[in-house]
Amino acid sequence: MKIVINGCAGRMGRSLLHLATAHNDIDLVGGLEPKGSPAIGQDLGALMGGPDLGVLVTDDPLTTLKDADGVIDFTIPQASLEIAAIAAQARIAHIIGTTGFTPDQETELLAAARHATIVKSGNMSLGVNLLAVLVKQAAKSLNVDWDIEILDMHHRHKVDAPSGTALLLGEAAAQGRNVDLKTARIAQRDGISDPRAPGAIGFSALRGGSVVGDHDVIFAGDNEQIRLSHRAESRDIFAQGAVKAALWAQNKEPGLYSMQDVLGLNEE
Repeated sequence: MKIVINGCAGRMGRSLLHLATAHNDIDLVGGLEPKGSPAIGQDLGALMGGPDLGVLVTDDPLTTLKDADGVIDFTIPQASLEIAAIAAQARIAHIIGTTGFTPDQETELLAAARHATIVKSGNMSLGVNLLAVLVKQAAKSLNVDWDIEILDMHHRHKVDAPSGTALLLGEAAAQGRNVDLKTARIAQRDGISDPRAPGAIGFSALRGGSVVGDHDVIFAGDNEQIRLSHRAESRDIFAQGAVKAALWAQNKEPGLYSMQDVLGLNEE
């Protein structure tokens, strides 16, 4: 499968480059960076600290994606939307690990998915997606007397909060309780606040150091707690999931899919 990495010079991008070049079923054919990036013009091999691959970093997605089968994209929402429009025109797979989309941007992605095969997830790892299944089941089994709190911690450079993973887990909890996360969600407690509303799903975000990603879902009842946790020890788990998603998406019908579709975890 001929793959392009969007955001190839970033932390996730470099992890993806290493994994893609070592994968027997992947042919790395391009790397994209935004205009003005110092990585533009560099060979992808040199970007990884290895021998040249004969593929240069570019800021021209239209030309780079023309002959590709798919693009893996861990960038920012606006950049992902631009790639989504081109991927839809080219009828190729678009694997999106970008987080922080607004509701309007989500609607734009849904429109692009009428023509492109999009796999989008707040977290590409097997462990987190299995955790989401467990969270959904626990929320379904426990009544609203059990308060739900979701805690995420990431490195100091992460700009969106709650994280995409925390929102993925919150959505799983909301689905388990058959409620809308938009109305059940609580965030940003500070100072004197009202008592907690029954059925609310709370979020707390911590940022610091070089933490790849720690997530805890706490079900707090009277006199007892249930904690479901995931610790990411390397970005490689996200890169591995993204490559798996790309290979799965090849030749799939256009649509908006999740990692739970890729991993066969959906109940339906």
